[in-house]
Amino acid sequence: MNQDKIIKGYEYALEVFSEQGIDIESAMKITDGIAVSMHCWQGDDVIGFDGSDEVGDGLAVTGDYPGRARTPEELRQDLEKAMSMIPGEKRLNLHACYGENIPKGIDRDEYTIDYFQNWADWAKETSIGLDFNPTYFSHPKMDGNFSLSSRDQDTRKFWIEHGKRCREISAEFGKQLGKTCIMNYWMPDGYKDVPADTATPRILMADSLNKIMEDKIDPEYMKDSLESKLFGLGIESYTVASHEFSLAYAVKNNILYTLDAGHFHPTETISTKLSSVLQFLDEVLLHVSRGVRWDSDHVVLWDDELQNIMSEIVLNGYDKRVHIGLDYFDASINRIAAWVIGMRNSRKALLKAALTPIQKIRDAESAGDYTTRLALLEENKSLPFAPIWDYYCMKSGVPVGENWLINVKEYESKVLSLR
Repeated sequence: MNQDKIIKGYEYALEVFSEQGIDIESAMKITDGIAVSMHCWQGDDVIGFDGSDEVGDGLAVTGDYPGRARTPEELRQDLEKAMSMIPGEKRLNLHACYGENIPKGIDRDEYTIDYFQNWADWAKETSIGLDFNPTYFSHPKMDGNFSLSSRDQDTRKFWIEHGKRCREISAEFGKQLGKTCIMNYWMPDGYKDVPADTATPRILMADSLNKIMEDKIDPEYMKDSLESKLFGLGIESYTVASHEFSLAYAVKNNILYTLDAGHFHPTETISTKLSSVLQFLDEVLLHVSRGVRWDSDHVVLWDDELQNIMSEIVLNGYDKRVHIGLDYFDASINRIAAWVIGMRNSRKALLKAALTPIQKIRDAESAGDYTTRLALLEENKSLPFAPIWDYYCMKSGVPVGENWLINVKEYESKVLSLR
Protein backbone atom coordinates (compact mmCIF):
# COMPACT_ATOMS: atom_id res chain seq x y z
CA MET A 1 0.00 0.00 0.00
CA ASN A 2 1.19 3.51 -0.81
CA GLN A 3 2.74 5.21 2.23
CA ASP A 4 0.87 8.47 1.62
CA LYS A 5 -2.44 6.58 1.63
CA ILE A 6 -1.52 4.87 4.90
CA ILE A 7 -0.70 8.20 6.52
CA LYS A 8 -3.87 9.80 5.17
CA GLY A 9 -5.99 6.96 6.57
CA TYR A 10 -4.16 7.19 9.87
CA GLU A 11 -4.81 10.92 10.15
CA TYR A 12 -8.54 10.33 9.67
CA ALA A 13 -8.54 7.58 12.32
CA LEU A 14 -6.52 9.82 14.63
CA GLU A 15 -9.24 12.44 14.49
CA VAL A 16 -12.01 9.92 15.14
CA PHE A 17 -10.29 8.30 18.11
CA SER A 18 -9.26 11.65 19.54
CA GLU A 19 -12.95 12.54 19.72
CA GLN A 20 -13.37 9.36 21.78
CA GLY A 21 -10.61 10.45 24.14
CA ILE A 22 -8.14 7.84 22.88
CA ASP A 23 -4.43 8.58 22.45
CA ILE A 24 -3.41 6.35 19.53
CA GLU A 25 0.32 6.75 20.07
CA SER A 26 -0.05 5.58 23.67
CA ALA A 27 -2.18 2.65 22.51
CA MET A 28 0.49 1.58 20.01
CA LYS A 29 3.18 1.88 22.68
CA ILE A 30 1.18 -0.32 25.06
CA THR A 31 0.61 -2.87 22.31
CA ASP A 32 4.23 -2.88 21.23
CA GLY A 33 5.49 -3.64 24.74
CA ILE A 34 3.32 -6.70 25.42
CA ALA A 35 5.35 -9.78 24.52
CA VAL A 36 3.77 -12.70 22.67
CA SER A 37 5.65 -16.00 22.84
CA MET A 38 5.83 -17.75 19.48
CA HIS A 39 5.73 -21.56 19.69
CA CYS A 40 8.60 -23.35 17.98
CA TRP A 41 6.64 -26.55 17.34
CA GLN A 42 4.51 -25.12 14.51
CA GLY A 43 7.60 -25.19 12.30
CA ASP A 44 8.32 -28.93 12.41
CA ASP A 45 5.03 -30.56 13.46
CA VAL A 46 6.10 -31.13 17.11
CA ILE A 47 8.77 -33.68 16.14
CA GLY A 48 11.82 -32.06 17.76
CA PHE A 49 15.44 -33.07 17.44
CA ASP A 50 16.08 -35.54 20.26
CA GLY A 51 15.32 -38.72 18.37
CA SER A 52 11.54 -38.90 18.05
CA ASP A 53 10.24 -39.42 14.54
CA GLU A 54 6.56 -38.77 15.24
CA VAL A 55 4.36 -37.04 17.78
CA GLY A 56 2.10 -39.02 20.08
CA ASP A 57 0.69 -39.38 23.60
CA GLY A 58 -2.45 -37.26 23.23
CA LEU A 59 -1.17 -35.07 20.37
CA ALA A 60 -1.86 -35.22 16.65
CA VAL A 61 -0.70 -33.07 13.75
CA THR A 62 -2.66 -33.28 10.51
CA GLY A 63 -1.52 -32.41 7.01
CA ASP A 64 1.63 -32.90 4.96
CA TYR A 65 2.36 -29.49 3.47
CA PRO A 66 5.93 -29.47 2.10
CA GLY A 67 8.75 -27.59 3.80
CA ARG A 68 8.83 -28.90 7.37
CA ALA A 69 11.97 -27.82 9.24
CA ARG A 70 14.23 -30.85 9.64
CA THR A 71 17.13 -29.37 11.60
CA PRO A 72 17.59 -26.72 14.30
CA GLU A 73 19.22 -24.46 11.71
CA GLU A 74 16.25 -24.74 9.37
CA LEU A 75 13.83 -24.11 12.21
CA ARG A 76 15.68 -21.00 13.37
CA GLN A 77 15.85 -19.75 9.78
CA ASP A 78 12.08 -20.20 9.44
CA LEU A 79 11.44 -18.50 12.77
CA GLU A 80 13.50 -15.49 11.75
CA LYS A 81 11.61 -15.25 8.49
CA ALA A 82 8.26 -15.32 10.27
CA MET A 83 9.37 -12.84 12.95
CA SER A 84 10.44 -10.37 10.26
CA MET A 85 6.75 -9.99 9.36
CA ILE A 86 5.36 -9.68 12.90
CA PRO A 87 5.31 -6.38 14.84
CA GLY A 88 5.78 -5.97 18.57
CA GLU A 89 7.86 -7.68 21.26
CA LYS A 90 8.35 -11.39 20.65
CA ARG A 91 9.57 -14.38 22.61
CA LEU A 92 10.11 -18.02 21.64
CA ASN A 93 8.45 -20.93 23.41
CA LEU A 94 10.74 -23.96 23.24
CA HIS A 95 10.10 -27.62 24.11
CA ALA A 96 12.74 -29.86 25.66
CA CYS A 97 12.63 -32.19 22.67
CA TYR A 98 14.29 -29.41 20.64
CA GLY A 99 17.70 -29.92 22.23
CA GLU A 100 20.57 -30.50 19.81
CA ASN A 101 23.95 -32.20 19.65
CA ILE A 102 22.80 -34.66 22.33
CA PRO A 103 25.31 -37.51 22.70
CA LYS A 104 24.09 -41.06 22.26
CA GLY A 105 23.03 -42.49 25.59
CA ILE A 106 22.00 -39.15 27.11
CA ASP A 107 18.27 -39.19 27.87
CA ARG A 108 15.82 -36.51 28.93
CA ASP A 109 16.60 -36.98 32.62
CA GLU A 110 20.18 -35.82 31.94
CA TYR A 111 19.58 -32.73 29.80
CA THR A 112 21.68 -29.65 30.54
CA ILE A 113 21.94 -26.14 29.11
CA ASP A 114 24.71 -27.45 26.82
CA TYR A 115 22.10 -28.99 24.50
CA PHE A 116 20.16 -25.73 24.33
CA GLN A 117 23.01 -23.22 24.26
CA ASN A 118 22.56 -22.62 20.53
CA TRP A 119 18.97 -21.54 21.23
CA ALA A 120 20.12 -19.19 24.01
CA ASP A 121 22.80 -17.69 21.76
CA TRP A 122 20.31 -17.24 18.93
CA ALA A 123 17.77 -15.63 21.28
CA LYS A 124 20.41 -13.20 22.49
CA GLU A 125 21.33 -12.29 18.91
CA THR A 126 17.67 -11.68 18.02
CA SER A 127 16.93 -9.84 21.31
CA ILE A 128 14.08 -12.10 22.40
CA GLY A 129 13.25 -14.02 25.57
CA LEU A 130 12.83 -17.78 25.81
CA ASP A 131 10.12 -19.83 27.49
CA PHE A 132 10.47 -23.57 28.07
CA ASN A 133 8.49 -26.80 28.41
CA PRO A 134 9.46 -30.27 29.63
CA THR A 135 8.49 -32.80 26.96
CA TYR A 136 6.29 -35.43 28.62
CA PHE A 137 5.35 -37.20 25.39
CA SER A 138 6.78 -38.98 22.34
CA HIS A 139 9.20 -41.07 24.38
CA PRO A 140 9.63 -44.82 25.05
CA LYS A 141 9.67 -44.24 28.82
CA MET A 142 6.07 -43.11 28.84
CA ASP A 143 4.08 -45.69 30.80
CA GLY A 144 1.28 -45.88 28.28
CA ASN A 145 -0.43 -42.54 28.86
CA PHE A 146 1.36 -41.90 32.16
CA SER A 147 4.48 -39.98 33.16
CA LEU A 148 4.51 -38.12 36.49
CA SER A 149 1.51 -40.11 37.73
CA SER A 150 2.76 -43.52 36.64
CA ARG A 151 2.41 -46.24 39.26
CA ASP A 152 5.86 -47.47 38.25
CA GLN A 153 8.40 -45.83 40.56
CA ASP A 154 11.27 -45.92 38.05
CA THR A 155 9.14 -44.30 35.35
CA ARG A 156 8.03 -41.61 37.73
CA LYS A 157 11.62 -40.99 38.89
CA PHE A 158 12.78 -40.58 35.28
CA TRP A 159 10.16 -37.92 34.52
CA ILE A 160 10.73 -36.13 37.83
CA GLU A 161 14.40 -35.81 36.95
CA HIS A 162 13.44 -34.52 33.51
CA GLY A 163 11.38 -31.78 35.17
CA LYS A 164 14.25 -30.84 37.48
CA ARG A 165 16.72 -30.60 34.62
CA CYS A 166 14.29 -28.45 32.65
CA ARG A 167 13.96 -26.04 35.57
CA GLU A 168 17.74 -25.66 35.62
CA ILE A 169 17.79 -25.01 31.87
CA SER A 170 14.97 -22.47 32.21
CA ALA A 171 16.84 -20.64 34.96
CA GLU A 172 19.94 -20.52 32.77
CA PHE A 173 17.89 -19.02 29.93
CA GLY A 174 16.70 -16.33 32.32
CA LYS A 175 20.21 -15.58 33.56
CA GLN A 176 21.78 -15.41 30.11
CA LEU A 177 19.03 -13.38 28.45
CA GLY A 178 18.04 -11.14 31.33
CA LYS A 179 14.39 -12.06 30.74
CA THR A 180 12.41 -14.35 33.02
CA CYS A 181 11.75 -17.77 31.48
CA ILE A 182 8.27 -19.22 32.05
CA MET A 183 8.40 -23.03 32.28
CA ASN A 184 5.12 -24.78 31.55
CA TYR A 185 4.18 -28.31 32.59
CA TRP A 186 1.71 -30.27 30.48
CA MET A 187 1.41 -34.01 30.95
CA PRO A 188 -0.87 -36.29 28.88
CA ASP A 189 -1.55 -38.55 31.86
CA GLY A 190 -5.00 -40.11 31.94
CA TYR A 191 -7.32 -42.94 30.89
CA LYS A 192 -9.17 -43.59 27.67
CA ASP A 193 -12.03 -45.25 29.54
CA VAL A 194 -13.62 -44.83 32.95
CA PRO A 195 -11.10 -45.47 35.77
CA ALA A 196 -11.85 -47.37 38.95
CA ASP A 197 -9.47 -45.18 40.98
CA THR A 198 -9.44 -41.46 40.30
CA ALA A 199 -7.51 -40.50 43.42
CA THR A 200 -4.21 -42.42 43.23
CA PRO A 201 -2.93 -40.89 39.96
CA ARG A 202 -3.57 -37.40 41.35
CA ILE A 203 -1.80 -38.23 44.61
CA LEU A 204 1.20 -39.41 42.58
CA MET A 205 1.06 -36.39 40.26
CA ALA A 206 1.04 -33.91 43.14
CA ASP A 207 3.92 -35.73 44.83
CA SER A 208 5.95 -35.74 41.60
CA LEU A 209 5.38 -32.01 41.05
CA ASN A 210 6.38 -31.32 44.65
CA LYS A 211 9.65 -33.18 44.13
CA ILE A 212 10.38 -31.35 40.88
CA MET A 213 9.87 -27.94 42.47
CA GLU A 214 11.45 -28.64 45.86
CA ASP A 215 14.59 -26.65 44.97
CA LYS A 216 13.88 -22.92 45.05
CA ILE A 217 14.97 -20.92 42.01
CA ASP A 218 15.06 -17.13 41.84
CA PRO A 219 11.81 -16.04 40.12
CA GLU A 220 13.81 -13.38 38.34
CA TYR A 221 15.23 -16.20 36.23
CA MET A 222 12.36 -18.69 35.91
CA LYS A 223 8.79 -19.32 37.01
CA ASP A 224 6.78 -22.56 37.02
CA SER A 225 3.33 -22.84 35.45
CA LEU A 226 0.96 -25.82 35.48
CA GLU A 227 -1.38 -26.46 32.54
CA SER A 228 -4.77 -28.15 32.79
CA LYS A 229 -6.75 -30.08 30.23
CA LEU A 230 -10.26 -31.45 29.90
CA PHE A 231 -9.30 -34.44 27.76
CA GLY A 232 -6.96 -35.57 25.02
CA LEU A 233 -6.66 -38.27 22.39
CA GLY A 234 -6.49 -41.54 24.27
CA ILE A 235 -7.45 -39.93 27.58
CA GLU A 236 -11.04 -39.02 26.81
CA SER A 237 -12.53 -40.20 30.11
CA TYR A 238 -10.05 -39.03 32.73
CA THR A 239 -7.25 -36.46 32.78
CA VAL A 240 -5.05 -36.42 35.86
CA ALA A 241 -4.09 -32.72 35.63
CA SER A 242 -7.63 -31.46 35.25
CA HIS A 243 -8.69 -27.83 35.63
CA GLU A 244 -9.58 -28.28 39.30
CA PHE A 245 -6.33 -30.13 40.07
CA SER A 246 -4.08 -27.69 38.26
CA LEU A 247 -5.70 -24.50 39.48
CA ALA A 248 -5.78 -25.72 43.09
CA TYR A 249 -2.15 -26.81 42.89
CA ALA A 250 -1.11 -23.46 41.47
CA VAL A 251 -2.95 -21.49 44.15
CA LYS A 252 -1.64 -23.66 47.00
CA ASN A 253 1.96 -23.61 45.79
CA ASN A 254 2.07 -20.02 44.52
CA ILE A 255 3.03 -20.88 40.96
CA LEU A 256 1.44 -19.82 37.67
CA TYR A 257 -1.59 -21.52 36.18
CA THR A 258 -1.77 -22.09 32.43
CA LEU A 259 -5.07 -21.48 30.66
CA ASP A 260 -5.16 -23.08 27.20
CA ALA A 261 -7.96 -21.95 24.90
CA GLY A 262 -8.48 -25.51 23.63
CA HIS A 263 -8.42 -27.31 26.97
CA PHE A 264 -11.95 -26.73 28.15
CA HIS A 265 -15.45 -27.68 27.11
CA PRO A 266 -16.31 -26.10 23.72
CA THR A 267 -18.82 -23.80 25.43
CA GLU A 268 -16.20 -22.47 27.87
CA THR A 269 -13.83 -19.60 27.15
CA ILE A 270 -10.60 -18.67 28.91
CA SER A 271 -11.31 -14.95 28.54
CA THR A 272 -14.10 -15.27 31.11
CA LYS A 273 -11.77 -16.98 33.60
CA LEU A 274 -8.94 -14.43 33.71
CA SER A 275 -10.41 -11.93 36.17
CA SER A 276 -11.45 -14.82 38.44
CA VAL A 277 -8.15 -16.69 38.72
CA LEU A 278 -6.17 -13.45 38.99
CA GLN A 279 -7.97 -12.67 42.25
CA PHE A 280 -6.02 -15.54 43.79
CA LEU A 281 -2.89 -15.87 41.63
CA ASP A 282 -0.23 -13.27 40.99
CA GLU A 283 0.31 -14.35 37.38
CA VAL A 284 -1.01 -16.74 34.75
CA LEU A 285 0.22 -18.13 31.45
CA LEU A 286 -1.96 -18.35 28.36
CA HIS A 287 -1.73 -20.83 25.52
CA VAL A 288 -3.79 -19.09 22.87
CA SER A 289 -5.14 -21.61 20.43
CA ARG A 290 -8.34 -22.42 18.56
CA GLY A 291 -10.17 -25.66 19.10
CA VAL A 292 -12.69 -26.79 16.51
CA ARG A 293 -15.09 -29.17 18.25
CA TRP A 294 -12.15 -30.56 20.22
CA ASP A 295 -8.64 -29.49 21.24
CA SER A 296 -7.48 -29.50 17.63
CA ASP A 297 -5.07 -26.55 17.89
CA HIS A 298 -6.07 -24.67 14.75
CA VAL A 299 -4.32 -21.46 13.69
CA VAL A 300 -5.47 -18.53 15.82
CA LEU A 301 -8.05 -16.33 14.09
CA TRP A 302 -8.98 -12.78 14.99
CA ASP A 303 -12.32 -13.96 16.29
CA ASP A 304 -14.47 -12.86 19.20
CA GLU A 305 -12.66 -15.02 21.74
CA LEU A 306 -9.20 -13.81 20.76
CA GLN A 307 -10.40 -10.21 21.03
CA ASN A 308 -12.06 -10.92 24.37
CA ILE A 309 -8.84 -12.48 25.73
CA MET A 310 -6.71 -9.51 24.74
CA SER A 311 -9.31 -7.01 25.90
CA GLU A 312 -9.40 -8.63 29.34
CA ILE A 313 -5.61 -8.32 29.54
CA VAL A 314 -5.30 -4.74 28.33
CA LEU A 315 -8.42 -3.15 29.80
CA ASN A 316 -7.92 -4.67 33.25
CA GLY A 317 -4.25 -3.73 33.37
CA TYR A 318 -3.15 -7.38 33.44
CA ASP A 319 -0.37 -6.96 30.89
CA LYS A 320 2.34 -7.52 33.56
CA ARG A 321 0.51 -10.47 35.13
CA VAL A 322 -0.54 -12.44 32.06
CA HIS A 323 2.10 -14.12 29.91
CA ILE A 324 0.83 -14.73 26.37
CA GLY A 325 1.97 -17.70 24.33
CA LEU A 326 0.52 -19.28 21.20
CA ASP A 327 -0.02 -23.02 20.84
CA TYR A 328 -1.18 -24.63 17.63
CA PHE A 329 0.22 -26.87 14.90
CA ASP A 330 -1.20 -26.99 11.41
CA ALA A 331 0.63 -28.98 8.76
CA SER A 332 -2.08 -28.53 6.13
CA ILE A 333 -0.89 -25.02 5.17
CA ASN A 334 2.42 -23.20 4.85
CA ARG A 335 3.87 -23.37 8.37
CA ILE A 336 5.43 -19.92 8.28
CA ALA A 337 2.14 -18.42 7.14
CA ALA A 338 0.47 -20.19 10.07
CA TRP A 339 2.87 -18.48 12.47
CA VAL A 340 2.46 -15.07 10.87
CA ILE A 341 -1.34 -15.22 10.76
CA GLY A 342 -1.66 -16.22 14.42
CA MET A 343 0.94 -13.78 15.70
CA ARG A 344 -0.33 -10.82 13.67
CA ASN A 345 -3.90 -11.59 14.73
CA SER A 346 -2.83 -11.61 18.38
CA ARG A 347 -1.15 -8.24 17.95
CA LYS A 348 -4.22 -6.87 16.15
CA ALA A 349 -6.42 -7.90 19.06
CA LEU A 350 -4.04 -6.26 21.55
CA LEU A 351 -4.04 -3.01 19.58
CA LYS A 352 -7.80 -3.06 19.16
CA ALA A 353 -8.17 -3.54 22.92
CA ALA A 354 -5.82 -0.63 23.64
CA LEU A 355 -7.97 1.59 21.41
CA THR A 356 -11.22 0.87 23.26
CA PRO A 357 -12.84 3.98 24.84
CA ILE A 358 -13.46 1.86 27.90
CA GLN A 359 -13.88 4.60 30.49
CA LYS A 360 -17.11 5.97 28.95
CA ILE A 361 -18.48 2.43 28.73
CA ARG A 362 -17.58 1.60 32.33
CA ASP A 363 -18.97 4.90 33.56
CA ALA A 364 -22.30 4.02 31.98
CA GLU A 365 -22.19 0.60 33.61
CA SER A 366 -21.38 2.06 37.03
CA ALA A 367 -24.33 4.43 36.68
CA GLY A 368 -26.64 1.53 35.84
CA ASP A 369 -27.15 2.82 32.30
CA TYR A 370 -26.94 -0.53 30.54
CA THR A 371 -28.53 0.89 27.40
CA THR A 372 -25.61 3.23 26.88
CA ARG A 373 -23.17 0.49 27.79
CA LEU A 374 -24.52 -1.80 25.08
CA ALA A 375 -24.76 0.99 22.51
CA LEU A 376 -21.17 2.13 23.08
CA LEU A 377 -19.80 -1.43 23.01
CA GLU A 378 -21.43 -1.94 19.63
CA GLU A 379 -20.37 1.42 18.21
CA ASN A 380 -16.79 0.66 19.26
CA LYS A 381 -16.74 -2.26 16.82
CA SER A 382 -17.03 0.04 13.79
CA LEU A 383 -14.41 2.63 14.76
CA PRO A 384 -11.75 2.91 12.01
CA PHE A 385 -9.21 0.38 13.26
CA ALA A 386 -7.73 -0.83 9.95
CA PRO A 387 -5.88 2.44 9.13
CA ILE A 388 -4.23 2.37 12.54
CA TRP A 389 -3.14 -1.25 12.12
CA ASP A 390 -1.63 -0.43 8.72
CA TYR A 391 0.20 2.56 10.18
CA TYR A 392 1.41 0.49 13.14
CA CYS A 393 2.84 -2.17 10.79
CA MET A 394 4.52 0.47 8.62
CA LYS A 395 5.97 2.16 11.70
CA SER A 396 7.21 -1.23 12.95
CA GLY A 397 8.95 -1.98 9.66
CA VAL A 398 6.87 -5.05 8.80
CA PRO A 399 4.69 -5.67 5.72
CA VAL A 400 1.37 -3.82 5.54
CA GLY A 401 -1.83 -5.69 4.75
CA GLU A 402 -1.47 -8.90 2.79
CA ASN A 403 1.99 -7.96 1.49
CA TRP A 404 3.56 -10.36 3.97
CA LEU A 405 2.09 -13.23 1.96
CA ILE A 406 4.25 -12.27 -1.03
CA ASN A 407 7.32 -12.72 1.18
CA VAL A 408 6.09 -16.11 2.39
CA LYS A 409 5.41 -17.35 -1.15
CA GLU A 410 8.85 -16.22 -2.29
CA TYR A 411 10.48 -17.97 0.68
CA GLU A 412 8.49 -21.10 -0.07
CA SER A 413 9.69 -21.07 -3.68
CA LYS A 414 13.36 -20.44 -2.86
CA VAL A 415 13.77 -22.32 0.44
CA LEU A 416 10.91 -24.55 1.60
CA SER A 417 10.32 -26.24 -1.76
CA LEU A 418 13.93 -27.48 -1.82
CA ARG A 419 13.61 -29.46 1.42
